[in-house]
Amino acid sequence: MVVQTRREFLTLLACSGGVVATGWPSLRALSAPTGANVAAGPDLALRAHDWDWLVGSWDVFHRRLKERLVGDTHWEEFAGKSSLWLALGGLGNIDDNIVELPGGTYRGLTVRAYDPATDLWAIWWVDGREPAVIDVPVRGRFENGLGTFLGKADFKGRPIIMRFKWQDLHGKRPWWEQAFSADDGKTWEINWRNWFTRTSPKPSPVALLPDAPKDFSFLVGSWKVQHRKLRQRLAGSNDWDEFDGTLVNWPVLGGHGNVGDNVMNAPSGTIRGIGMRTFDPKSKQWSSWWLDGRNPTQFTSPQRGAFVDGVGTLLADDELDGRPIKTRVIWSRITANSSRWEQACSADGGKTWETNWISDFARAR
Repeated sequence: MVVQTRREFLTLLACSGGVVATGWPSLRALSAPTGANVAAGPDLALRAHDWDWLVGSWDVFHRRLKERLVGDTHWEEFAGKSSLWLALGGLGNIDDNIVELPGGTYRGLTVRAYDPATDLWAIWWVDGREPAVIDVPVRGRFENGLGTFLGKADFKGRPIIMRFKWQDLHGKRPWWEQAFSADDGKTWEINWRNWFTRTSPKPSPVALLPDAPKDFSFLVGSWKVQHRKLRQRLAGSNDWDEFDGTLVNWPVLGGHGNVGDNVMNAPSGTIRGIGMRTFDPKSKQWSSWWLDGRNPTQFTSPQRGAFVDGVGTLLADDELDGRPIKTRVIWSRITANSSRWEQACSADGGKTWETNWISDFARAR
């Protein structure tokens, strides 16, 4: 295996749980592409089109092994639907899924983001049955028409390596394959394949569920945003920056979630990010995550909370310059065509709060 940078080594070490050095021949798929000019860096314009072939709406045929890693040979077949759209200027994307398992239909959500520092895509999955959790990512890239993505996971208390492959990308039925290895990549068991048949070249939201909460229904659509941001948090500063931006937000998980593609024209330069919110019917709470396009390797810790009388309040334990703080987000002034998002931080456990960012939303369509 060839590791081109210290950051690439650390990234691969983190995603593989330390098994980079031995026993994992498939990690060759994550080394620098043949002939890559490492000094010049990857071609971002090219990588922004890596997933163009999957944009749109699809019918999906699934074939899944009934039991995994027990020597089972019985397969079950079922249908599904998927819709994928681009984000982060093409360096990210989101897909929303219906999976019609024989034991009951469920919803799932994928977020993908590309990291230029390692030339790797990360792929995260959110299972609609456990919407307060983001699964550990797999990481990889496309080479010669094949996408290979790897990551460490846990299956029924057992450490495994998980592998995704995407094949026949530009054919009539591109297909995905999942395999597990319980011996650090020496052997693999393929346990799931699905084949995609396009129903529309343009993505459209997957059908909403009748029990979907209405709290964030107002946010679906396209928005113009005016931002006012404190330059320094919890430092006694009174210097603010003002700038504009946009948001495009889609419902996911049958309306039990939503995902937004954000562009912010900050004085320091354009910032892109993905905001994801999911609702857990068991706790009656929303979780809100942020993926910063400048560091697209991980989601922030979630803020969690609920709406009361039309106002949403979400809280999180956070960190600023190495010290623990609390962060609070409030959604308010909600109408069909406008709303306000306000962020504040506290260094004293929530006794006092300093507002550091206010965003006012006006519907574009």
